Amino acid sequence: MSRIKLAEALALRADATKKVEALRSRIVDNARHQEGEEPSEDASALLVEAESALDELESLIQRINRTNAATPLGEGTITDAIARRDVLRLRHGVLTAAADAAAGRNQGGYGRQLRSELRYLSALPVAELRSRADRVAGEIRAVDVEIQRTNWETDLLD
Repeated sequence: MSRIKLAEALALRADATKKVEALRSRIVDNARHQEGEEPSEDASALLVEAESALDELESLIQRINRTNAATPLGEGTITDAIARRDVLRLRHGVLTAAADAAAGRNQGGYGRQLRSELRYLSALPVAELRSRADRVAGEIRAVDVEIQRTNWETDLLD
């Protein structure tokens, strides 16, 4: 197999995953048919095709994972950078959700209608949370750019 870049392998993985999902859907659509009718496709042949596509996908994922684990990036590997990016995304989601909740977003109903009604007070500093979320978003972008750059520079391992 000729050398391909990691980024190309990632695109192939995405295509293979879509192909498997499409085959799964076609298998389900043709797994049963009414007596006297013929299914539009041979579910058994589709199942064989899906098994082959899944075997290829497994091999591709293994190669991608080996490459990610062996390729240096910053102070670690691509795998480490992916973990960092994933956690940063989670952190950003927590900060954004906390800021939205503290600001009263996603609250059903209307605000106070009468002066005698109780007011809601923020238990968290909204501006600070949004600022932190913005910084985390910047970190996500920086890590993602480094991962993408490295993906296009790195040959996929066998």
